[in-house]
Amino acid sequence: MKNKIKQTGVILAAGLGTRLCDFQSGLKAKPLAALDELTLLLRALHSHEVACRDRVIIVVGWQAEAVESHVRTRYKGPLELVFAYNEYYHLQNGISLLKAGPFVGEEFVLTMADHVIDDSIMKLLMARRPPSDGAILCVDYKIKTVFDLDDATKVFTAGNRILKIGKKIKEYNCIDTGVFLCTQGLMTAISNIYRDKGDASVSDGILSLAESGRAEALDIKDCFWQDVDTPEMLMHARQLLSKHPKKISSSLSIMAG
Repeated sequence: MKNKIKQTGVILAAGLGTRLCDFQSGLKAKPLAALDELTLLLRALHSHEVACRDRVIIVVGWQAEAVESHVRTRYKGPLELVFAYNEYYHLQNGISLLKAGPFVGEEFVLTMADHVIDDSIMKLLMARRPPSDGAILCVDYKIKTVFDLDDATKVFTAGNRILKIGKKIKEYNCIDTGVFLCTQGLMTAISNIYRDKGDASVSDGILSLAESGRAEALDIKDCFWQDVDTPEMLMHARQLLSKHPKKISSSLSIMAG
C-alpha cells in the first residue's frame, strides 16, 4: 500500500508584532494574544483542521521558544506540528515562507498567525485547486466592511485573475484576507525576488505570479475575517466573533488545556 501523502499547511508566526505587544503588558509575541478563551495561534491551527490538513509547519522567529512552548503545551488537536525557525524575522514575511519550503509538498495552504478566519473560508478554499505552478488568494470584495482599510493589503482583479496587489496601490476592488492555496511556484517566485532584492513579501510573490497569469482570486462572499495588528483590531475581532458565534466550529474546545 502506498503511503498517504500528507496534506500540509503553513502558518507564519515569526514577526515582531510590536504594535500589539507594546500595548499589552506581558505579551511576548503577537500570536500568543488571547482572543476570548484561545490565542490567535491556536485559532489559526483550528483553521487548518477545517481545511483538512494533516500537518502544519509553524514558522517562528521572534520569541520562538515561547511560541513553540505555548503550542506544544496547549494544542490538543490532531495536527502533526513542525516548527521552522526564521532567524531573519525582522525582514518581510516572504522570508518566513521560504523557511517552510523544505517541509511542504507541491501544494499547501498558507495562513497568518494573526488572522481570525471564518471556517467557511477554509471550506471554500478546499473546493478549489490552484493554477499550475501558481496560487489562489482568498479576497474580500466587501471593502466598506474592512476594519482599518489603510493598513489592509489591496488587490485589483479582473474576473478571477489577480492583476495588482499591495498596500499602496491606488486602483483596487478587493482586499487580501491572508489565506492562500499555493504551489511551489510561489516559493520560487519569492526566492527569486529575495535573491535579487535581499527581501520579499508574500504579496511580492503573488504579484510575480500575477504577471504571468498564475495568481487567482477567490471571493469569500459573506464570510468574515480579521487581521489583528493593534489593540483596536483585537477588539474588533472580539466583536466579530460575538456577532458570528456559529462561524467558528465547536471543535475549538479540543485545544483548550
